[in-house]
Amino acid sequence: MTNARTGPLNLITDVPGLRVGNASDATLKSGVTVLTAGAPFTAGVHVMGGAPGTRETDLLAPDRTVQQVDALVLSGGSAFGLDAASGVADALRAAGRGYAVGDVRVPIVPAAILFDLLNGGDKAWDRNPYRDLGAAALAGAGPQFDLGSTGAGTGALTATLKGGLGSASVRLPGGYTVGALVAVNALGSATVAGGPHFWAAPFEMGREFGGLGPAQTFGEVHLPPTKMGDGGNTTIAIVATDAALTQAQCTRMATAAHDGMARALLPSHTPMDGDLVFAASTAARAMARPERDMLLLGHAAANCLTRAIARAVYLARPVPGDVTPCWIQRFGT
Repeated sequence: MTNARTGPLNLITDVPGLRVGNASDATLKSGVTVLTAGAPFTAGVHVMGGAPGTRETDLLAPDRTVQQVDALVLSGGSAFGLDAASGVADALRAAGRGYAVGDVRVPIVPAAILFDLLNGGDKAWDRNPYRDLGAAALAGAGPQFDLGSTGAGTGALTATLKGGLGSASVRLPGGYTVGALVAVNALGSATVAGGPHFWAAPFEMGREFGGLGPAQTFGEVHLPPTKMGDGGNTTIAIVATDAALTQAQCTRMATAAHDGMARALLPSHTPMDGDLVFAASTAARAMARPERDMLLLGHAAANCLTRAIARAVYLARPVPGDVTPCWIQRFGT
């Protein structure tokens, strides 16, 4: 990707028209992140983890009747977090959004969740909090949003460090913009051999996650540290572009983007992770050379996801009651 550069915000919202909102509960140590736009957009999905938790992902198969969605939701809370999509759907319906069925509007809101129920937060709720968190995240959606310990990444953990919410973007020489958004709660580790260097280092643009460069030694890469046991896992992501993609092409871009997860987290796609990637297209730019452009878009999506994962861990911040340290605590200044 010669001459590629980040978008002005280095966020998924560098794809024109997209908006992202976060909502967090510090006591719960959990939260929700919502991606939406001013109009429905095409979406696909690909799941490679062995323990996914999802809502309406079957609808994203290329042969399904509904081809577009109104929002995508990433949430903590394990299965309880799927209720975040209900809060988003309620708010969208109140705003007149949704798939028209007669005089009824049905918002299409696929969602994915990660497991953060054992991260030190107070989970003894009387009423599921995720519906309200979903509505709050949608209400706060805009072009700029925070990264690190916020939204769906609020209580996320990796094998050795706190996880978090990350994002990155790239503008390709052909004019397309590609971005990634990710909540990192992996069984594996984003850093090499318990040190400060990120597996994602070869793909870093500028100093977006510290500029340390690649590690010089790699330790026991055949038996890396993991959080096997009761911690719970899953990395969930969205990649997006302004290139005009069909639902089948979105699915192909989501599939390619999983390479980025494997480059940034070791191990990834395990039986104990629910690793999933959504892909979204705003269809603002027609593809001039579809076969070549799809190759470049998939490659760019994978690279953006790699970088976004490292940024999520790099930007996580400590809060009282943490059960795992942050990168900044162990290696930063």
